Amino acid sequence: MRNAQLAASFIDHLRELFAPLAQFDARRMFGGWGLYLDGRMCGLVADGQLYLKTDAATRPAFEAAGCGPFIYTGQQKPITMSYWSVPEDALESTEAMAPWARRALQAAKPAPPSSPRRASRGRARSAAAPKES
Repeated sequence: MRNAQLAASFIDHLRELFAPLAQFDARRMFGGWGLYLDGRMCGLVADGQLYLKTDAATRPAFEAAGCGPFIYTGQQKPITMSYWSVPEDALESTEAMAPWARRALQAAKPAPPSSPRRASRGRARSAAAPKES
């Protein structure tokens, strides 16, 4: 019960940190929490640690700050995720968290819309084939 209370307290703290920056939501998942900013999954909490979404453009800032990736043990080997820890001071104020939240939002940008599927080749051919008389 104590771990659940600590986790809920940490999520409440994160809600306060992120509220001025973006719409915040937290959902339980896989023994931790998924964190959503403006409807996009931008972070996770695992083992009491906050990790934010990174990509090739934002990861160097996390690396330079001495942060590390979220790694979990898969069935056969460790799996490194694209979520990285944040500097300790980022957890102290909204102002300190703001640049990290912006990077996470940038990394979690929605995928571009996919192009409409073309009709299958067989269907296109049969529609174009001349009718037999």
